[in-house]
Amino acid sequence: MYGWQVLEKAAELQRRGEAFALATVVWRQGPSSGQLGARAIITTSGEVLGWIGGACAEPSVIRQAREVIADGEPRLLLLGTTDQFGDAIPDGMRVVPIACQSEGALEVYIEPVLPAPHLVVVGRSPMAHTLADMARALGWRAELLDWAELGAAAVTERSMVVVATQGHDDEEAVEQAVAAKPAYVGLVGSRKRGASVLGYLAERGVPQERLGRVKVPAGLDLGKTTHTEIAVSILAELVQLRAAGEVAAAPATVRAEIAEAVDPVCGMTVAASQASRPLSRDGVTYYFCGAGCRHEFERNETRC
Repeated sequence: MYGWQVLEKAAELQRRGEAFALATVVWRQGPSSGQLGARAIITTSGEVLGWIGGACAEPSVIRQAREVIADGEPRLLLLGTTDQFGDAIPDGMRVVPIACQSEGALEVYIEPVLPAPHLVVVGRSPMAHTLADMARALGWRAELLDWAELGAAAVTERSMVVVATQGHDDEEAVEQAVAAKPAYVGLVGSRKRGASVLGYLAERGVPQERLGRVKVPAGLDLGKTTHTEIAVSILAELVQLRAAGEVAAAPATVRAEIAEAVDPVCGMTVAASQASRPLSRDGVTYYFCGAGCRHEFERNETRC
């Protein structure tokens, strides 16, 4: 996969709501296998789709890309040794030393591509339609569902669910919503109505830990308002929660970290795996970026 194929795959992943990072080579100094404009997708698990460089550059880009996905902020990397550039490194650029035998270097821009916020509105009232339409205007993925359509396939841990059934099957809708454990559950209705719904569900054995996460009434308190203004208040609350980090914008988890080690010869960070040519000495296992560094380590040990 290369060139435009990488961007086509990126569009496919985005449509599927998957988080990933897109890495682009924006500058190179030869000799380097990474070419100007080369691109690659890095998934949350560390899989690389595309090409941005060889055995020296790729592990560093994977590590940095997974951090970019987690914190949601792009990075510009300089892959190489700083003595090649002196004081010419721009502010904001992150230097990642790599020490292969070649004297090549790369600048790689890594940007996060995170799923659009997912809003599920339960109900078919005019307010529900207005809320979904306004969320779509923000670029969110918004769906209108009936309570029977809720479930693991429709709602994930990053979804935001607003129950706007307005007296029609409120109890069933809230019960289904909290069972899916989304990032937010709100019920449109008065505090009195909310207390009745939650009390009924508590008597049915729904855990309090789940019911305690239901916001009722949903939205910011704007006083007496129209159905359109209620929709505005709910969307404003969701935007506020996302901005405060209470409803995660980035994926809730990035898969288990890949074990890493530092090459004792060149100082490069490598995967602590069989692919990194492990060598055990005195109960310590060392890992290397390549055969050259391992050979240098063994030769120095022999000399000592």
